[in-house]
Amino acid sequence: MPQAAGAVALRSSLCSMSYEKTSSPSRSTLHVAPKPTSLLQNHPLYPQTHAKLSLEFKEKILCLEVMGVDAGKALSQNPELRTVSLESIHSIISFLMSKGLQEKDLPRIFGMCPKILTSDIKTDLNPVFDFILQELKVPEHSFRRVVNKCPRLLTSSVKDQLTPAFIYLRRLGFKDLVALAYQDSVLLVSNVENTLIPKLKFLETLGLSKDEVRSMVLRCPALLTFSIENNFQPKYEYLAGEMGRKLEELKEFPQYFAFSLENRIKPRHMEIVQSGISLPLSVMLKSTDEDFRQLITQGGG
Repeated sequence: MPQAAGAVALRSSLCSMSYEKTSSPSRSTLHVAPKPTSLLQNHPLYPQTHAKLSLEFKEKILCLEVMGVDAGKALSQNPELRTVSLESIHSIISFLMSKGLQEKDLPRIFGMCPKILTSDIKTDLNPVFDFILQELKVPEHSFRRVVNKCPRLLTSSVKDQLTPAFIYLRRLGFKDLVALAYQDSVLLVSNVENTLIPKLKFLETLGLSKDEVRSMVLRCPALLTFSIENNFQPKYEYLAGEMGRKLEELKEFPQYFAFSLENRIKPRHMEIVQSGISLPLSVMLKSTDEDFRQLITQGGG
């Protein structure tokens, strides 16, 4: 059997499942395929070495690999995978697909968050989908879009992480639930005390008021995802020092922090200095390479 065909057969045998909804929306029946011992042992991906490993453990490894998940990396990041049953993994996959996730989504989701594979459906996953539905007002047919945007939602505690972050962001001024669900959902998995607040306070140390900082992050939510040490600090020092720009420009164009210091900000600033022209910060950075060259040629006009 060719390896590609064998992989398909193995996936259908090891990782096949169906999730049937009954008349009660809260109850479902999961059908797990029996262990295909002969197919497994004859499969080209079957690890002939490591003979001491149990058959079920090898099945788990193959199931992950055939799905497109790096089993070694997943086991390293989530050691609980060593003891969880294959049937439990099947249940997780079935549950996610019942929520609108597709098979092609799973390698990336599990690769980024292998902890999902050992989650408890009732106490871990169901509350997250309830949060997405009830707090973010996301309809069930759009669950897939939200989870694909931020798989870490599925590994976050609703009580300890998602709800506190949601309340804080709403108080900060994030009123657009659509944007929060589909674009800025990574903010919901950011720790309020250790991540969000320190970034706001650092921006205030630059001489910005709380209201000015709030306005900046609402215009550019990505600011709350940037590192103080690797982004804010070096970029501001270059802005105020080498570029001699005023804080007012930063207030007007907070997207400055989203551009690469080495690949965009410094090269373009140096070209402007050499050309002896002056450009607004936003024009200098947002212009395409072609438009920027044209501005340099025309002397900034």
